[in-house]
Amino acid sequence: MSLPTISREYRTQGDGYQNLKLQSATLSKPKATEVTVKIHAVSLQFRDLMVSKGIYPQQKWDIVPCSDGAGEIVALGEEVKGWKIGDRVCPNFALDHIHGDVTEDIKLTGLGGHIDGVLREYINVPVHSLVRIPEYLSYEEGSTLPCAALTAYNACLGPVPLKGGDYVLVLGTGGVSTFAAQFALASGAIVIVTSSSDEKLLVAKKLGVQHTINYKKNVKWDEEVLNITGGRGVDHIIEVGGPNTILKSINAVRYAGWIHIIGFVSGGDNGIPVTLAILKTIILRGILIGSVKQFEDMNRLLTARQIRPVVDKVFSFEEATEAYVYLESQHHVGKVVIKLA
Repeated sequence: MSLPTISREYRTQGDGYQNLKLQSATLSKPKATEVTVKIHAVSLQFRDLMVSKGIYPQQKWDIVPCSDGAGEIVALGEEVKGWKIGDRVCPNFALDHIHGDVTEDIKLTGLGGHIDGVLREYINVPVHSLVRIPEYLSYEEGSTLPCAALTAYNACLGPVPLKGGDYVLVLGTGGVSTFAAQFALASGAIVIVTSSSDEKLLVAKKLGVQHTINYKKNVKWDEEVLNITGGRGVDHIIEVGGPNTILKSINAVRYAGWIHIIGFVSGGDNGIPVTLAILKTIILRGILIGSVKQFEDMNRLLTARQIRPVVDKVFSFEEATEAYVYLESQHHVGKVVIKLA
């Protein structure tokens, strides 16, 4: 196919997703070490709501939103090797995070927040940012991998990987949380999931989760976690709630356990209780997605276990605003996806 010279894209000025603008933009040819990717699917996350409202730290204004896209290579820069037209790929969340730790410079290559993202028909990206989509996954499923899946993988299988028999507490049933439950189960862990909805907890049960807690019906969910673990506490917590859940998470984790701090969807302004963290020798670990190397490692686990992402609902490209509305409603389990032609 010939490469088009015009591509449709959404832009946000940080004044709310209701004001997302679909417009046409010039598509340039890829540079020598870049490829052009035709985007087939984009998945949304909480960060995209923040960017649309202009409240994401260090965000760029007048930006193409969204970090998580899946597509096919349609053009190659003249120096690109090892890739071909038609390869199914995802760009990494931060284009320059190839391996190792995050740096300030790497952080500022984050798609859809610091630089233009993937909510568009075509994108040029550096070849070093590419990861192949597992063959058994669709584009819609593949689009869920760069942020939600990789963040969960980094939490579960990072510096101290969880092991069979570990107890893992997963807060919520959104994208990161659902993937964390799947990776923990695939690794032989005993998983506890919390939610305000019995219907969402039923989905978790169908994934194989052994214990569920409705935190609306049981406000002392941390005490229930201790009951489940015989008073010991869990080995790992996937902490997506933030200030309003951190105290209960500290109560629910075992001595010298890990709390992986990923989000703050529950809001609030409580700080981390330093004294309690010290007295329980807790390891608090902030996670900012992951690297290309981790993405490749994660895909091997996905393929070996044939793990399928949980996609709740798919919207068309023209329905992007409706997709944001649905994401913000928090009615979903797993991921909300926008499909392009």
